[in-house]
Amino acid sequence: VQLQAYGGGLVQPGGSLRLSCDVSGFSLDDDDYAIGWFRQAPGKEREAISCISPSDGFTNYADSVKGRFTNSRDNAKNTVYLQMNSLRPEDTAVYYCAADTDYGGSDYGCPPSIEYDSWGQGTQVTVSS
Repeated sequence: VQLQAYGGGLVQPGGSLRLSCDVSGFSLDDDDYAIGWFRQAPGKEREAISCISPSDGFTNYADSVKGRFTNSRDNAKNTVYLQMNSLRPEDTAVYYCAADTDYGGSDYGCPPSIEYDSWGQGTQVTVSS
């Protein structure tokens, strides 16, 4: 299983970015998997910000990004997206996607961070004027 996150960059406050996470090694149509997005700012702990169950579209968000960030997926491309709008300086961080390859299903909500067992490399998002 491999994941690759990309699409980060420098954006002004209030701007938007879309991150992508290409997945290989399994199909997003399979209901055994969930994809999570995480971020880590300098000097801070890693924060779980969202998850998506690509097989049924279930998604959930941390309060810090709710209403501003949106998960989506293109199962044909085996890619998950994180649309980030109304970006703030405090959103500056390295963003990661990760997979839970033994997902219990959307009835259980987002997996706890410890359940994610495959990680992609991060992509830097900087929000600054």
